[in-house]
Amino acid sequence: MPLRSKYGSNGTRAVLWAAAGKTGRRIQVYAGMEENMKYEITVGEVKAANSNVKGYASVVFGDSFKVSNITILANRDNQLYISMPHYAKSGDGERKDICYPTTKEFRGELEANILLALENLQKTGEKKYFVGDEQDKELPFTVAVTPFEKENSSIRGLARIYIADCFAVGNISLIMGKKGLFVSMPSYKTNQIDENNRSVYRDICFPVTAEFRGKLNTLMTDAYEKAAAEVQEQIWGQEEGFMLGQDFPDMDLPTR
Repeated sequence: MPLRSKYGSNGTRAVLWAAAGKTGRRIQVYAGMEENMKYEITVGEVKAANSNVKGYASVVFGDSFKVSNITILANRDNQLYISMPHYAKSGDGERKDICYPTTKEFRGELEANILLALENLQKTGEKKYFVGDEQDKELPFTVAVTPFEKENSSIRGLARIYIADCFAVGNISLIMGKKGLFVSMPSYKTNQIDENNRSVYRDICFPVTAEFRGKLNTLMTDAYEKAAAEVQEQIWGQEEGFMLGQDFPDMDLPTR
């Protein structure tokens, strides 16, 4: 029987907004509200000797969005902690998390529940561990999109998702393909090769239902188009010798 956590998670009302630089205009679309966000943790144990890696975990928020490649590690004192999926910044070797809790409270809650999930697996053999309300509710999230263009690149925008004001997913790109604009989730390169002798990539974070994927893609591309229009309007204004007025306070993005 899957175990349900004693650590709850409170969500808040969410809005969608697109960032077009400090002089952009705020764009809001309500994307649901939730009193008690639920999420499902799946864990696997690593039993290799002389390794500080003790397990791996994935989290599905609200039956809608999955975050994988979370590592459970042990420090020198054999105390367990979690490491979010990350990449090494070129040049300086610094590691930057691809997705992460944006509040101290939720970071503590998520880590505690993942470690409890591993403990429960060791005791019962059950890999799944549930947190929050059992009832199906719409997952609250916000999306921030910034137009971005680089010479000889198909990337048109960069984006982040904020889940329930407590968890962020970055490294999302909006790419112009042969069939138009599409959303590319953060991914990693595997050791596999496809039938065309090209490397296979797997998403680290992604929607788990077609319905949520469609909703997320639509909101994100709409936000990009509105933000891109704002940027173009500013460029025209500069060419005419005037600047558009700023009609909202500077947006304070959660940072680490």
